[in-house]
Amino acid sequence: MLKIIIVLLLIAIILSLASSAVFFYKDQGLGRRTHVALGVRVTLAVLLIVCITWGVMSGELILDAPWLR
Repeated sequence: MLKIIIVLLLIAIILSLASSAVFFYKDQGLGRRTHVALGVRVTLAVLLIVCITWGVMSGELILDAPWLR
């Protein structure tokens, strides 16, 4: 379940980035929508970090990188 939430947050961050680029080109950098999209993207990134941290601390996500062995 946690992995699905993490993937959805990543997709939402990418969509927010794309919408911000569209707003930037349409408003030519003068609109407020670009700043709102940045705020949304930062909020989603914080939620992503919290989910990953919680997953590692709870043991649901494991660190199984080859260089950690």
